[in-house]
Amino acid sequence: MGHLILIDAVSAGVLLLLWYFLFLHYNRKKGGLALKRVEAACFHEARIAEARWLGVSRLQAKIGFAAHWFENARVTVRLLPRPIPLKWLLSLWNKQRETLTFEADLGYAPGFHLDVFRHRWLSRQHSKFAAGSPQWTVSRPGPVVLTTRTHWAHELTPVVNTLITSRGHNLLSVRFRSESPHLAATIPLEALSDDQAAIGFLSVVRELAAGASTHQQ
Repeated sequence: MGHLILIDAVSAGVLLLLWYFLFLHYNRKKGGLALKRVEAACFHEARIAEARWLGVSRLQAKIGFAAHWFENARVTVRLLPRPIPLKWLLSLWNKQRETLTFEADLGYAPGFHLDVFRHRWLSRQHSKFAAGSPQWTVSRPGPVVLTTRTHWAHELTPVVNTLITSRGHNLLSVRFRSESPHLAATIPLEALSDDQAAIGFLSVVRELAAGASTHQQ
């Protein structure tokens, strides 16, 4: 009986090791591909200067821009902790998303603090309600901005207009600060599906940076 328990423990250990290294390789391959797409989207104007793994599920890389688009730029890829089964299950339970965050300093420090979180609520029941209840009126509104600011600063307008009118609808969050890093933008990793998607993401980031610098020029 003791030998059987020992064999089972060894087998479980071997399976856990296989699981760990298999999904470690998967995460590293997925993270590396995301960085390559970001670098390719820069049209040879930037390169990955340094990349390192911070644990099994977080990859961080510095990006050097030759054209002075950004300073102290870096990208952080956050993946699901697949190599560790318990953490992976918890992340799935908490509906954790895999993301890519771009952070950088601008030529001019923004004179404002701004945090933008983009959320959408979708319902597939509206047609049913509308058909069964004549008092329901269904409309399709345009973009709606909910803000905690009591006074709307003039310099915020270009930034918000960029978020509304550009292809930045995939952004999960955008943050501007007067201290470093001045700009941080986060996108779901699945939205970075190919090189064109990466180009679109960086284009939106550049537009946001240009909008934040407009009032300084």
